Formats: sequence, C-alpha cells, structure tokens
Amino acid sequence: IMSGGGSFTSDQKVAHLAVDGQLVTGRCRITSLQASGAATSTVKLYDGTGTGGTLIGTWLFGTEGLDYYFPGSGVLFKGGCYLDLTTTPGVTVTYT
Repeated sequence: IMSGGGSFTSDQKVAHLAVDGQLVTGRCRITSLQASGAATSTVKLYDGTGTGGTLIGTWLFGTEGLDYYFPGSGVLFKGGCYLDLTTTPGVTVTYT
C-alpha cells in the first residue's frame, strides 16, 4: 500500500499519437507533454475537436525533442484536446 493513498485527488492517464488527431475526448487537464523531435518540429494543442478550436499552445523544437510539465493542476481543455503535429514523430501527454 502506498502511503497517503487516501489523499490523492486524481488519477493520471496517458495518451499517445503519431499523427494529427483527437488526443483526448471530453473535458481534461493536460499535465505533461513529451514529443519526439526532428528538424523544425511543431506541436499545437487545441481545445476542441479540430484546428477550428481554440489554440492553447504552440511548441517549436528540434531533434532534442520536448519534455514539458505544466505547473499546478495542468491546463484545462473543456472540449477535449486536439493535436496538430508538424515534422514530429509522436507525442505523449499525461492528463486527468
């Protein structure tokens, strides 16, 4: 048994995509973002079900890849999280 087990407030889940698409359906909070890198990689996260939703963030990086942890409780996506990739082999997020 893990100490403090009764005090946890959320369970983390993981999603991965290697192409543009709906990363998480429904309301969620993204807490971390990891991506494989290639020259001139871009990751965009949208609140909603496509690129017509609200752009929440754009990350630009290279072959070093990306490893980002959102502060606090993460970033709220009310309508789900849509992923738009450019020259990025794959993205993994943790969310609640």
